[in-house]
Amino acid sequence: MTNLNDIISTFSSEDQHRFVAYLSKKNKRSDAKNIQLFNYLLNDEFDSNKICHKLYGSLKKDAYHALRKRLYQSIIDFIANSSLQEENSIDMQIIKYLLASKSFLQHKQYKVAYKILDKAEALASEHYLFPLLNEIYHTKIQYADTIPSISINELVKKFEANQKKHQLEDQLNIVYAKIKQTLNNIAYKGDVVDFQTILDQTLQEHNISISESMSFKSLYQLATIVSISAFVTKDYLQIEPFLINTYNIIIAHKDKEKQHFYHIQIIYLIANALFRNKKFNDSFYYLELMHEHMLIKQKKHYNTYKLKYYLLLALNYNYSNKQNMAIEVLEPLITGKHPDTESLLDIHLSLITFYFQKNEFKKAHTLFSKFYHTDHWYTEKAGKEWVIKKNLIEILLHIELKNIDLVESRLLSFKRNYYNYLKSINQERVITYMGFVESYYKAPETVTSNEFKNAVETSFDWISTHKEDIFVISFYSWLKCKMNNQDLYTTTLGLIKQAQQELIRA
Repeated sequence: MTNLNDIISTFSSEDQHRFVAYLSKKNKRSDAKNIQLFNYLLNDEFDSNKICHKLYGSLKKDAYHALRKRLYQSIIDFIANSSLQEENSIDMQIIKYLLASKSFLQHKQYKVAYKILDKAEALASEHYLFPLLNEIYHTKIQYADTIPSISINELVKKFEANQKKHQLEDQLNIVYAKIKQTLNNIAYKGDVVDFQTILDQTLQEHNISISESMSFKSLYQLATIVSISAFVTKDYLQIEPFLINTYNIIIAHKDKEKQHFYHIQIIYLIANALFRNKKFNDSFYYLELMHEHMLIKQKKHYNTYKLKYYLLLALNYNYSNKQNMAIEVLEPLITGKHPDTESLLDIHLSLITFYFQKNEFKKAHTLFSKFYHTDHWYTEKAGKEWVIKKNLIEILLHIELKNIDLVESRLLSFKRNYYNYLKSINQERVITYMGFVESYYKAPETVTSNEFKNAVETSFDWISTHKEDIFVISFYSWLKCKMNNQDLYTTTLGLIKQAQQELIRA
């Protein structure tokens, strides 16, 4: 059955009002039940059987399913019509120009036709619509002999240059799809690959040059590819200048409002990279910009980005010594439903972490108990790295709650399920870390000894704190606070501040 709840949850409040008005206008019968069904699904309070009873007074399943199908089709028509009105007005105008010019050409009104084609060319060039430009140049070349002042060679040069841009966009789209698939295999299937080599080879294979002129969509895709690389390598410092430079190119594009979805995504990628690089003030700046863009165009993309925005906002608050604000941002979101399952899971795990860092272990455990699916299910929804983090947090949580039997069983399970995988991706330091965690829970009195501290110091291949992943720092902070008998959140913020100072000196 089509999940109408997920589709409807993407509607902004403005979309909801417009859709109800659309249904009212469309309904020819006064007893049509489509608006009632829409409102029930929108409120998401009842299951299908209860809704059926409310609509028909009994369980008329055939009638209910038929009504759902009609509502689904109405939603598709509404979205399609809205998209045509909002997104493709430029495309439609160019197509009208093309059709009109061809009609004039057939009637030998060549000068009029070429004036119309010039308008179409200017509009298509402004909005990087390469396929339409291709058709415009093709038509101009075909009839070039009818206007003596026209230079065929100049037209051919324009045509060939446009073909190169069109090919670049197509090739980048292919690269984007391949790299996304590689990431999915790494994150969701646990494949072990040399991602950087694959990225370099794929770009080279398709002759992608970052310096070439690109469309808005292409720049977004390239920025996404670079962000994927940072996600795998955890080296966000390397990509930060590229993302910001790319954005500066994007905001100079005249079509930035037309491709608003990509604009918001680019801002989010920058804000996320800045957060991962512990540049929280800069990240806040781009988040504010992101929120402004989420609100325009009648909040068209607000629901799509809402969870990502608030999660990143809360993370920035938490690591900026505004822990209570971080918690206040996320708490209202954990009871809601949203089609972005991955972001919902990230929000739950982040809020558990905030509670944990605040020493509110019972609150953290209560929320953790909501994770009732298998690790396999969570791997499919959020990726292997997310599942490993979840398991690590659970083990630390049971240690703090002194659930010793559960610690033992979770440790054995973690070793059995993930140690070989961690070795295969060269993440032995997680295994080393878990060894110290196990030592602590078995003999907590030894953790403050010089012998234990020296063992920790010599067991890891340390990198500069400013280059270290912020979430890795968070896990290490727990061990450090135990060794120094300090508060966890204070220890975490201390390491973050150290990273920021190193970054200034670097």
